[in-house]
Amino acid sequence: MALKITHECINCDVCEPVCPNHAISQGVEIYEIDPDLCTECVGHFDKPQCQLICPVSCIPLDPEHEETPAQLLDKYRRLIRL
Repeated sequence: MALKITHECINCDVCEPVCPNHAISQGVEIYEIDPDLCTECVGHFDKPQCQLICPVSCIPLDPEHEETPAQLLDKYRRLIRL
């Protein structure tokens, strides 16, 4: 399942550069995660890097974009071929 950034975000800018899929970008008010690009770092790291670095823990799983580990790995494989 993709991740999302909640309104607790303080716009600290630390999550965007650690995302290996470039899924995080500055939105109108806070940073946002593109669910089509987010693989929860599957294929790159054991744990989502944005969650590890976020100082306010505002990056939970997005229940609107549920995916299995196999689906996340397939998405990763498609993304690296681009």
